[in-house]
Amino acid sequence: MDSLWRQLIVLLLSFFMLLTLINPTTAQNNFIYACLESGTYQNNSIYQNNLDTLLSSLAPNLNKYGFNTTSVAQTSNDTIDAIVLCRGDVEPDICRSCVNDSSVKIKQICPNYKAAMGGYDQCMLRYRSPYNITADLQRPSVYAYNDKHNFTSPDRYNEVLRELLRRLRSQAAQGGSDLKFATGSQQGPDNQNIYGMAQCTPDLTEKQCNDCVDEAIDELPVCCNNRIGGRVLKVICNIQYETNFRFYNETESSSTSGDDNNKTRTLTIVLLAVAFLIIVLIACIYIFRRKKKQGKRKQKFKDFYETADEISAVESLQYDFATISTATDDFSEDNKLGQGGFGAVYWGRLQNGQEIAVKRLSKNSQQGDMEFKNEVLLVAKLQHRNLVRLLGFCLDEEERLLIYEYLPNLSLDHFIFDPMKREELDWDKRYKIIEGTARGLLYLHEDSRLRIIHRDLKASNILLDSEMHPKIADFGMARIFTMDETQGDTSRIVGTYGYMAPEYAMHGHFSIKSDVFSYGVLVLEIICGQKNNHFLNGNTIEDLLSFAWTNWRAGTTRSLIDPTLSATSNSIQDMVKCIHLGLLCVQQDVAERPTMASIVLMLNDVSVNLPQPLEPAFFVRHDFDPARTESSSQSNNASLNTVSITELGPR
Repeated sequence: MDSLWRQLIVLLLSFFMLLTLINPTTAQNNFIYACLESGTYQNNSIYQNNLDTLLSSLAPNLNKYGFNTTSVAQTSNDTIDAIVLCRGDVEPDICRSCVNDSSVKIKQICPNYKAAMGGYDQCMLRYRSPYNITADLQRPSVYAYNDKHNFTSPDRYNEVLRELLRRLRSQAAQGGSDLKFATGSQQGPDNQNIYGMAQCTPDLTEKQCNDCVDEAIDELPVCCNNRIGGRVLKVICNIQYETNFRFYNETESSSTSGDDNNKTRTLTIVLLAVAFLIIVLIACIYIFRRKKKQGKRKQKFKDFYETADEISAVESLQYDFATISTATDDFSEDNKLGQGGFGAVYWGRLQNGQEIAVKRLSKNSQQGDMEFKNEVLLVAKLQHRNLVRLLGFCLDEEERLLIYEYLPNLSLDHFIFDPMKREELDWDKRYKIIEGTARGLLYLHEDSRLRIIHRDLKASNILLDSEMHPKIADFGMARIFTMDETQGDTSRIVGTYGYMAPEYAMHGHFSIKSDVFSYGVLVLEIICGQKNNHFLNGNTIEDLLSFAWTNWRAGTTRSLIDPTLSATSNSIQDMVKCIHLGLLCVQQDVAERPTMASIVLMLNDVSVNLPQPLEPAFFVRHDFDPARTESSSQSNNASLNTVSITELGPR
């Protein structure tokens, strides 16, 4: 909540700053002035009383164009004249405020002076003994400048500046008796815009205005040589310019009355204030809902992962839903890789460029929260080059996502069972897949901190990376054993027809030897390039295990080898060895099957003598009870880069 209050404070401060910027009583810009050498007066003198009276009367008596000349006198020796002129684009309320501020400021800066002049950007004033237009053309000026140099061609800059100010001088001088004021801009060197202003008191003739502004322009080298901004203030005229900054308002004061301007400004302030308050309210609602949502997400996270060990194991793997939604282009159909029984899989790319495969569980998925939790806990602890790597997960209200590394070559069945694509798998690649899969199973059975029984090893669950290295995927059926457990039982038979070991299919018994049986079927499929339950022998469809055993006993083992493989004497020997190994894995008796440790040794040591296989287990469809068997593969089509959920059993 501290963060929420900080954000609200920032918004409110921004609001008050906005009101300050648009408030007509805002303090003026820098004050420029000159205390003129015309003598001094004594405190509490008649002159001081006259001056106080004069200055207090200036703002109330301004005309609607911001001009006023007035005088106060008790005797001829105490006469004081004053002239006030606001910039032509300044609204009346701002003009009055500027004159009031200037009246106070000039007395503070020039105490006891009988004559002084000065003002802010929006206005100017002067008081002195009797005012005379002709004499004031020659009077001293007040200067201000922007202390910066920002152009490479000063001569050209000064030339453009003078052209601009002379043009504005003519426009201002031609103004009527109400307003002699002109603004405009012109492009200078280095593609910089020069903004300028020229103004005279409206009681001047056209010639007097031209003469006064010419004098001010001629004084620019004295005050503002090679500066990007400057101002020359004379008592009856003034000029100003800035580079790349428009300091004036574009609306001419002569076109709109002061009352209309006040109403417009008031309406603008009200509308901006209301709009800003609405934005603040929306922001507050958004922040509140986000905090509430985050609270629910954290609570759900805590409900899922109750122990400290569980939280520490998976906390760093949690992704924000918005991140994954962005990565998958909001789970677009174009990014969809496939549809499984428990949800769709999408391709995505994170902001760091990493490609991912995202499994989005459907809301009506049979996989519950407990299975999702167990899947994350299980795969998060498994790290091996031949296992698909879980990058993270996401829990967001009803959304449950699993984020995996993306493997561009999809699954093994996408290649091995396709008459054209299996030609891309030469023997070296197939042998690498056979060996890599064995190493992955060995890690699950013996080398990881947990003993994992996969229970659904098949060609569609062997994914291939860019270099055709195999990675075991889909732990939706997996079960955990403690290291001293050797066998488990279940009344819910899950798996894929043709890969299930007989003791599991018939009695629900499963062990590491169940995975060994599935591995043996997979090896025979890789070598022959055909499905175990749809093996084509000429025009006859046979069972792969039956055909393999028949040819082994008849000494015609080479009949099993995929005709697309280019065989050499060494590779033929390795292929026959793998067929031998596959038959050992599919033995009827569990005890006769080798362990994965023995299989890895047999694959890598040519000196190891393999025992002779016995007759393998044979299965036909009518041997199965459909009510007890759930197939995780709903079709025989090649699968995509899919993953699934793990069902963990008790230890």
